[in-house]
Amino acid sequence: MEVYANVLLWVVPMFIILIVIEIVYGHIKKKQTHTFMDTLSSLSSGMTNILKDILGLVVVIISYPYLLSKLSVYNMENNVLVYIVAFICLDFSGYWTHRLNHKINLFWNQHIIHHSSEEFNLACALRQSFSDLLGYTALFLIPAAVLGVPSDVITLLAPVHLFGQFWYHTQHIGKLGFLEYFLVTPSQHRVHHAINPIYIDKNLAPIFCIWDRWFGTFQEELEDVPPVYGVLKPVRTWNPLIINFQHLWGLIFDAWHTRSIKEKLTLWWKPTGYRPEDVKKRFPRNTITSADKMEKYNPESGGLLKSWAMFQWLGTTLMLLLLLANYSSFGNLQTLLFGGVILLSIFGYTSVMDRQTWAFSFELVRNLIGLLFFIIPSQFEFYLSTIPWLFYFGLAYFSLSLLGWSIIDKRLKIKLLNEG
Repeated sequence: MEVYANVLLWVVPMFIILIVIEIVYGHIKKKQTHTFMDTLSSLSSGMTNILKDILGLVVVIISYPYLLSKLSVYNMENNVLVYIVAFICLDFSGYWTHRLNHKINLFWNQHIIHHSSEEFNLACALRQSFSDLLGYTALFLIPAAVLGVPSDVITLLAPVHLFGQFWYHTQHIGKLGFLEYFLVTPSQHRVHHAINPIYIDKNLAPIFCIWDRWFGTFQEELEDVPPVYGVLKPVRTWNPLIINFQHLWGLIFDAWHTRSIKEKLTLWWKPTGYRPEDVKKRFPRNTITSADKMEKYNPESGGLLKSWAMFQWLGTTLMLLLLLANYSSFGNLQTLLFGGVILLSIFGYTSVMDRQTWAFSFELVRNLIGLLFFIIPSQFEFYLSTIPWLFYFGLAYFSLSLLGWSIIDKRLKIKLLNEG
């Protein structure tokens, strides 16, 4: 995990720089594909995914090393061929994992975050899941295990395969000629993120579009059908942690309220979006029936709120980078505690971005907890002696955050109450 933390320490700033370049390019070309709050929400979502990984929150049900030990028929040597085979197997696995996430109600919960943005840009590539807490995807790596691909090769190539899916989340690159026949391109992935009926659940492959062409899920981007992005049941929030469990809560709600015992047990495994008829009638939900009539989520946000949100995102991002840079200095408990403080911060400021009235009180509590976290004697001694820069930054961030909270609370909360 320490190696992964070091990799992220370089990759995260690189992704942010590329996103800034895309924003500047869109401004120059007068084709801006970013909106302020949506992009901050996407970046915040990326942080929650990183924290899930480095905090070790995933419970592994079945691992690749286990499958390798039980199923291996060959023992591939560590040469160029084994890396090629491993990458193809990872992509095959990615296709079927992705297809499962799209097709089954329960599994859609852990993927909805990636499709929740109503924009399409490099930032939305970072909308990765916090709720995929069960490790079962090694099942789709059975071909690699049978062929005897070593575990360390899979471990090395997995992040490379993931990061290789970043670049095609953009509207600024058109079709790429002959590459369209075997590689996933920006044009193909725009189709994947669209909610137009002809585009739904298409182009599921991560790197090689041959899987879509073979298994019947390929769809070309059509000039007369411009993609409309988002999900058919809009999430209506900037808070990535709420988005991560919103669909699951809906399933729990439906299972509780349906009168059918059979439906209570089976709705989880039905096609994505399925709801029992009795629940649909009693508790209807807003869904998009026509992509042309979709209205993007855009609560009012002035300069003060945007400045607050930017300050909070910068503060939490720097805390995350300091955690990654000093990962070897943290024990498991300290990593869990500090990661929890960052998650609490993300939940708080994205709720303010949504202009939730309760979020202002939550922010007060959150910032006080942040200050106390560094002031408690045991914490004070650890951070001041081990990572003094993080100690001083944490105190400064939460102190300034409290000051900013007092300003924004007076101005925005009063305005919200008057509007209500």
